[in-house]
Amino acid sequence: MSLYTSTTQAVPAIGDVPRHIAIIMDGNGRWAKKRYLPRVAGHKSGVETVRTVIKACNERGIEYLTLFAFSSENWRRPPEEVSFLMGLFARALEDEVTKLHENGIRLRIVGDLSRFGPKLGEMIRRGEALTAGNHRLTLTIAANYGGRWDILQSIERMLAAQPEKRGNFQEADFAPHLAMAYAPEPDLFIRTGGEQRISNFLLWQLAYTEFYFTDLLWPDFDATVLDAAIASYRSRERRFGRTSEQLYVDREPRVTSVADETSPLIQGQDA
Repeated sequence: MSLYTSTTQAVPAIGDVPRHIAIIMDGNGRWAKKRYLPRVAGHKSGVETVRTVIKACNERGIEYLTLFAFSSENWRRPPEEVSFLMGLFARALEDEVTKLHENGIRLRIVGDLSRFGPKLGEMIRRGEALTAGNHRLTLTIAANYGGRWDILQSIERMLAAQPEKRGNFQEADFAPHLAMAYAPEPDLFIRTGGEQRISNFLLWQLAYTEFYFTDLLWPDFDATVLDAAIASYRSRERRFGRTSEQLYVDREPRVTSVADETSPLIQGQDA
């Protein structure tokens, strides 16, 4: 079922905590290089950070977490590094899917999966099937994913589904065919490692997403930094084409409670 709604067509409800966070996990290789370690050591450490961030998002009530694990352009990396990353991905699926299921987390893998071998493809299918009924947090791993690929495959599917509408398509016809049609657009995009670009990630979906960049390398990212990103998000004025004056007219008073005042996010502490 498609839960995607376009922020260029409708203004979404805004909460204190982003409903959907998307992250480019950058800096594993540089983290290792700083420590005179091989690049693969950085990727191994990055997996530990993934576990930390999934746990933190689950505890903070984030509904969707999307992680850019391997882009369609990452095949250009040295073959030995690509091979290691594929093996690391397979081991992570093997080791983590049961834990995700036990914690009520739904796993989805998006991207052009045709380049993965049959064994990895079967592991992906089993992991998605096992966790399909979970609703606490939807974890999406973007693997062999590219935003341009996503748009092109969506167009092809849209044309195949409704060829009679050629020349009269609307956003509502296109959106259900996106790789992440099951999720709302990201509210918050985070990129670690100091780079300030989106690198062909969710090109369509990031139209009105708030961006947060940090110089920290991905293995150094933790729940405290996640809270800082969420605090930054909360300080933004999300207008979606409206004026500031309209926001103040439309805005309802925020309901506060003792839980709000003592929450770890307010206090800047880990849960």
